[in-house]
Amino acid sequence: MRVLSIIAILLVGLIAVNAATYSESEYQTQFVKYMKKFHKLYDVDEFFSRYANFKASLEQIDEHNAQKLSWTMALNPHSDLSKSEFRSMKTGYVRRNPNSRRVASTFDLEVADVPASVDWRSQNAVTPVKDQGQCGSCWSFSATGSMEGAWAIAKGELISLSEQQLVDCSGKEGDDGCDGGLMDDAFQFVIDNNGICTEESYPYQGVDGTCKTTCKKVVTISSFTDVPTMNETALQLAVINQPVSIAVEADQSYWQNYEKGIVTSAGCGTNLDHGVLIVGYGTENNVDYWIVKNSWGGSWGESGYIRLIRNKDECGLAMDPSFPNVGSSVRKF
Repeated sequence: MRVLSIIAILLVGLIAVNAATYSESEYQTQFVKYMKKFHKLYDVDEFFSRYANFKASLEQIDEHNAQKLSWTMALNPHSDLSKSEFRSMKTGYVRRNPNSRRVASTFDLEVADVPASVDWRSQNAVTPVKDQGQCGSCWSFSATGSMEGAWAIAKGELISLSEQQLVDCSGKEGDDGCDGGLMDDAFQFVIDNNGICTEESYPYQGVDGTCKTTCKKVVTISSFTDVPTMNETALQLAVINQPVSIAVEADQSYWQNYEKGIVTSAGCGTNLDHGVLIVGYGTENNVDYWIVKNSWGGSWGESGYIRLIRNKDECGLAMDPSFPNVGSSVRKF
């Protein structure tokens, strides 16, 4: 009886393994469907490497989804990238020495004033999801997102701002275009430049370019504030008032093939490499989460967004938050 039980267990395990694998012809069929769905065209030199990356992603997706966790993965336009390609093309946050961050003062906010949920998208303070392409300019999208939100809340006008201007022009402040940068440096450029232009007047190209000075500056900020590091209570208080720029580690398959749900993975990592934007927070099935706007286009994740569990420093999100201030009203911690 004991032997029969062991054999039964092994058979169940074998069935589970077989269910998560494909024959070569099935892989090929899935790859053709993938290419058609996401309009992929490859030259001869890259075809087989893309196919290998696709197979690895498909296996990771099936293995993850079989666990029935609070979030799922799915094929998307980035599933044919290797891990190194994904990191170099889709991230770009360059963290400075944590000891060089500005020291922020503290303030008190009554607990009764903290709403159960916030979503700045419903308050006309968030522009549509954008796409950084194959340029490591995530930091510029995070920075424009928080400035767009701060300006909309203060002035009642939502204006899409130019990431390309930041990519081309903020080198003096410490940014390095498609090779990476920092949201605080982008804020400092806008202060030094006495403003930033619109997306329309200085459109995004996704490559390093020569700084242009002919566009009209439409949005200004007076300063910026660093939220106390590793303090999600302070981060929540900041998000109550406006969208907030954050950095995360996004070079893992959790991000590359994310589809929907609340990410709760302890293996997400804290090696910050990607700038994104918190636009709100909420609770689902007793799980608290952050609403995070990404810059990989609307076909990724939840229409361009990802939800990360709150109060766990998921993916290092509480390590380097900051936000811009519009006008003379400066909110400090």
